[in-house]
Amino acid sequence: MKEKFEMAHGTMNMIQSHEPWTNYPSPVVGFQNNPTSNPFPIPKPIENRFVTLERSELSQWVEHITKQLIDDLPEPAAATTTTDTLQTSEDYFVPSSLSTDLISPSKISQRSYGDHDHELQWGNELQLHADNNIRARGMSKLDEHGLSLITLLFECAVAISVDNLPEAHRMLLELSQMASPYGPSCAERVVAYFAKAMTSRVINSWLGICSPLVNYKSIHSAFQVFNTISPFIKFAHFTSNQAILEAFHSRDRVHILDLDIMQGLQWPALFHILATRMEGPPQVRMTGVGTSLENLMETGKQLSNFAKRLGLSFEFHPIVRKIGDIDADASMVQVRRGETLAVHWLQHSLYDATGPDWKTMRLIEELAPRIVTLVEQDMSQSGSFLDRFVGSLHYYSTMFDSLESYLPSDNPSRHNVEHCLFYREINNILAIGGPARSGEDKFRQWRSELGGRNGFMQVGMSANSMAQAQLILNMFPPTHGYSLVQGDGTIRLGWKDTSLYVASAWTCSHASR
Repeated sequence: MKEKFEMAHGTMNMIQSHEPWTNYPSPVVGFQNNPTSNPFPIPKPIENRFVTLERSELSQWVEHITKQLIDDLPEPAAATTTTDTLQTSEDYFVPSSLSTDLISPSKISQRSYGDHDHELQWGNELQLHADNNIRARGMSKLDEHGLSLITLLFECAVAISVDNLPEAHRMLLELSQMASPYGPSCAERVVAYFAKAMTSRVINSWLGICSPLVNYKSIHSAFQVFNTISPFIKFAHFTSNQAILEAFHSRDRVHILDLDIMQGLQWPALFHILATRMEGPPQVRMTGVGTSLENLMETGKQLSNFAKRLGLSFEFHPIVRKIGDIDADASMVQVRRGETLAVHWLQHSLYDATGPDWKTMRLIEELAPRIVTLVEQDMSQSGSFLDRFVGSLHYYSTMFDSLESYLPSDNPSRHNVEHCLFYREINNILAIGGPARSGEDKFRQWRSELGGRNGFMQVGMSANSMAQAQLILNMFPPTHGYSLVQGDGTIRLGWKDTSLYVASAWTCSHASR
């Protein structure tokens, strides 16, 4: 791992190094499960921290045009939902999905495949609103170009949603000539990647379903870069580690099931605090799930070497399958009698890591873990194409904005993350995802599914987990715009007033105590 962590007087500093991650130093952040002995002060509520900052232009444009799309699409007579429902239970975070339930097939069912007149009228109205925006704001040429691109992208999405593929193809050709992923503005870069994904969608509609090959090496490399330049991955790792550490308190035999282990960057920090805990180190077993045996074996070797240096008893068991594909054979996880089991999943859209959601859920229920740690992207990946388009456009516009706030457009690390991670996720959500293509619908929110099942109970993220998240955020100046909210038993990390990642923890009601 490329980061070194040091703890001193209640602060944490990250030091970049060129050493491999297996040379992770012994000092590490972690809290023992004893709030009274916590050397770190609990951070004060910071929900208001960035409320006074202005929203980014791109996020504003997307939200404005989305609302205009909702207003202009035909409204069923029985519909009573309004955009007032956009606010979450938290006072300062807007969900990145922008209540895409409002844009359902019933709202566009009045347009047939060949209803070009209505579609042209809608497009003209939307362009008129964009022109009025430009005049009212006195925008620069660059901003004017960006808003025009976003407007055209929305028109294209509506054409695709009603299967008007020839018109969508025409607009996509226009967008490909107007927008570049190397462009100087966030709007141009976002539109370029969305247009490319929507082009794949149209081609797949004509030629059949196409599943792209997964280059795990490039994904893992970009993932490490993302971990370096933003707080999102560290947030996921350290909040989850703290919840697992608390669940393992006084347990001498523990087992961690990582549903998509990748390079295992998360676990050295937890290993160190387990090896140095006051009640003595436990025996640790880990089951890592992935689709590449080579990657799993390398990860297992690195983790084993690190545990050995700590003097920690450790075993690694790889499973070269998607976890949802082994639901009928839970014995593959090899949970032994007397072990305390933790299940962890950092959700992403880079590839289908788990298989069918309902099968994955059934397996987790059967395993009955003491703790399930879940970090989700705060957007819906299910529903119709238009649902997924609106939700993902707002989400990734905000993600691009967050990097734009402190990295120049020609920064190679930024481009690596945008191209290898963000674009891949956008393409999977729009071109590959959806029940009509995959044959199955994904859960809208995993935490909602867990909360709705009798076999699971939520474990509120502790004050220590919030302290961990605050320490991570303190590495980034307030001017970068990142913010935290704790509520409903979860911790949310967002950019300005948009929630982007949600960490939660759950326990199985019939887990061994």
